[in-house]
Amino acid sequence: MRLLLISNSTNPGEAYLDYPKKHIQTFLAKDNVEEALFVPYAAITFSYDAYVDKVRQRFDEIGIKIRGIHCENDPVAAVEAAQAIVVGGGNTFHLLKYVQESRITAAVRAKVLSGTPYVGWSAGSNLACPTICTTNDMPIVEPESFEAFDLVPFQINPHYLDAHPQGHAGETREQRIEEYIAANSARYVAGLREGCIFLFEDGNLSLIGDKPVRVFKNGQKPLEVKRDEDFSFLFK
Repeated sequence: MRLLLISNSTNPGEAYLDYPKKHIQTFLAKDNVEEALFVPYAAITFSYDAYVDKVRQRFDEIGIKIRGIHCENDPVAAVEAAQAIVVGGGNTFHLLKYVQESRITAAVRAKVLSGTPYVGWSAGSNLACPTICTTNDMPIVEPESFEAFDLVPFQINPHYLDAHPQGHAGETREQRIEEYIAANSARYVAGLREGCIFLFEDGNLSLIGDKPVRVFKNGQKPLEVKRDEDFSFLFK
């Protein structure tokens, strides 16, 4: 299994997918990928076609063609034939709802577990987890369940923020995650800060980026795990 799980698509002041572009290129080149199947279902305020075009422009720069799954007559067959699967960010609930309605959940999981590379950013990283319960998004639509692709055994919180804005009396991100682990005591949650990427290949999980991952587990003090440290415990 090979995964590239990206916290965010765009860093402040940069072009769309600028910082992860070269990492995506290197990741997909290892499997000689020439065309990737893109899942645009997280788009809300713009069309799937517009989303595909936006991603296609960036992937053209790294020599990889993009095909939108929403244009396929048989989405399951498209997944089974894909050289790579790419899942973009947006609203995670909307993404999962239409993944489920397309009946591709099992097909994607089987395909990726068999070795087909998977790239996701933001909501696309959430879908690599057992559930989408650690997304930051509003449930603007109702999926059949919260169960996602279950490619990794831990949860990811993309765009993880430490900040507690002045004058804000609501819960911090850390407090929200603490609520999750209190209700789901067996599960780790990895707070993946912006500009950071999880890479899983050759049975190993590593971190790309300068910021550490904040890891939560019920009954344990949160950990700050740096890129040169061991992440294998997340798979236990």
